[in-house]
Amino acid sequence: MGLLKGIDPLLTADLLYILRSMGHGDKLCICDCNFPASQVATKTITGKHVVLSVSLPEALNAVCSVLPLDFFDDKSVLKMAPQEGLLLPLAGVEVSNEIDNAIWKHCPGIEIHPLERFAFYQEAEKCFAVVQTLERRPYGNVILQKGCVGLDGLDLKP
Repeated sequence: MGLLKGIDPLLTADLLYILRSMGHGDKLCICDCNFPASQVATKTITGKHVVLSVSLPEALNAVCSVLPLDFFDDKSVLKMAPQEGLLLPLAGVEVSNEIDNAIWKHCPGIEIHPLERFAFYQEAEKCFAVVQTLERRPYGNVILQKGCVGLDGLDLKP
C-alpha cells in the first residue's frame, strides 16, 4: 500500500474508490464498532463494508477532508440519537461533540441533525456503503450526504 501526497493515509484504496464512485445525493454511513455494519451493508446500494482501525472522529476527519457535503439539503448530516425518553450517556455526549467538531473543521456551517436510533438504522440501509470504525463510545454513528465540488475546489454552496 503506497501513500499519496495530500491524501490522509487513513483513506484506503477501497474507501477512496467508494468516495469517488458516489454521486451527489448519495449517502455514506460511518459507524462505531457496535453498529450492525455487516448486516446493514448488505442492504446498501453497493453492499460494501469497509473497516477502518481508528476512532470515529479520526475517520470523519479523513473522509471530510475529501468528501464534499450537500449544503443544498438541510438534513445532509445525521447522527444517531437515543430513542424518545432516553438520554445520551456521557460517553455519547463526548463522541457527539467530537463528531460535530470533525465535520465542522472541513465543512463549517453545515447543519448536523440527530436521528433516533431505529430511524437511523433504516436510513443507513439506504446508504451507498458502510464504513465501520473501532469507536467504542455509544452513538458514534453518522450519515453523510455527498454534495458537489464547486469551481473553487470547495463544497458547493447555495
